[in-house]
Amino acid sequence: MAASTADVEGITGLLKDSLSKVGFEIYPLKVGWYNSMLPPSLRLAHRDDSLAVVVLSTPAMFEQAFLPFVEESGCQGLSDPIDQCVKHCVSSAVSQCFPGQQVDVRYDYEMLPSRKPKFLAQTAAHVSGAAFYYQQSDVRDQPWAEKKMFGVCVHPRFGGWFAIRALLVFGGVTVGSEMQQPVPPDCVPSREGRIQLLEAFNFHWQDWSYRDVVPPVQIYSQKQKDYFSTLPAQRFALLKTWGFLPRDGDRPDATPAAQSQAAGHG
Repeated sequence: MAASTADVEGITGLLKDSLSKVGFEIYPLKVGWYNSMLPPSLRLAHRDDSLAVVVLSTPAMFEQAFLPFVEESGCQGLSDPIDQCVKHCVSSAVSQCFPGQQVDVRYDYEMLPSRKPKFLAQTAAHVSGAAFYYQQSDVRDQPWAEKKMFGVCVHPRFGGWFAIRALLVFGGVTVGSEMQQPVPPDCVPSREGRIQLLEAFNFHWQDWSYRDVVPPVQIYSQKQKDYFSTLPAQRFALLKTWGFLPRDGDRPDATPAAQSQAAGHG
């Protein structure tokens, strides 16, 4: 269906009502904004005027969604508990808000058979206006010579204390030119600040300092920091020490593939 601005606000409003209370944020975009940033091999196979929505997790998600989810579900199977929680929250919201509607849901941890990600999370966040994606090309007179520097998104309110979790594409909903592409807030406008950010992210990411590049309104709790600082292979054991999973040993250990897949989330 062709959607008006009111339709877009209605769709995003339903998702916000469902997901914001458990620590997620919702940002709409057009598929064409995303595809225009990428080579053909990485573009979404949807019309450029299709509506999409990117889903972010804020620091509140850990206590509002994750810990209750682990306590209630006990975590099933071998996959990463955070991935299970995000999928549960997002898929529940989609099925409740849009029953019978075709929604292409892609998660940040999913890979295509080609081993490419199902969507490029930082590009989606940037074109939606959710967070500015700072890349090596955004630094003039680079001090790194031929070194490859990975880019990082900065949220205007949370700095680096957030994660990009999912992309929802409403293939049957097309939007017109009245939906204008927002400009993501440039929180780190200076060359020196961008150098500091990229170096902190690439060389010292384990000390969390890159996340404080702008003063955040909220950061991860100590419990959340402890969780994400723990190797994926040991996270089930940590949850057991917190009393969120049974200690009876009847849950099989995660496979190495499942463990390594979860590395870097958060």
